[in-house]
Amino acid sequence: MNGRKLMTAVALAVLSIGSAVAQDTAPVYGSQLMTQQERMEYRNQMRTLKTQEERNAFRLEHHKRMQERAKERGVTLPDAPPAAGNGMGPGGGRGMGDGPGMGGGMGRGRQ
Repeated sequence: MNGRKLMTAVALAVLSIGSAVAQDTAPVYGSQLMTQQERMEYRNQMRTLKTQEERNAFRLEHHKRMQERAKERGVTLPDAPPAAGNGMGPGGGRGMGDGPGMGGGMGRGRQ
């Protein structure tokens, strides 16, 4: 594997790990009304869901439960839950474009 391919492979691996970490740390709607255990269970459930539709349905149901809990406690939450895909999930972030990289210079650099 040449140097450029190796760097690309390493970058993809880091992005993949970063996506998993970001999903685990992305804000959970109503988290201030949840215990740490409930937040962990929410994230675990999100990881088990296979499709975006399943995740959206789960998110919507969770949103309703948190709205009810907020009302019971006299707390106000935003009306809309966070947009799906918050954080660095698939399709998130800037990607590996041609812009300045770690070197901070302008342009594409060496080819």
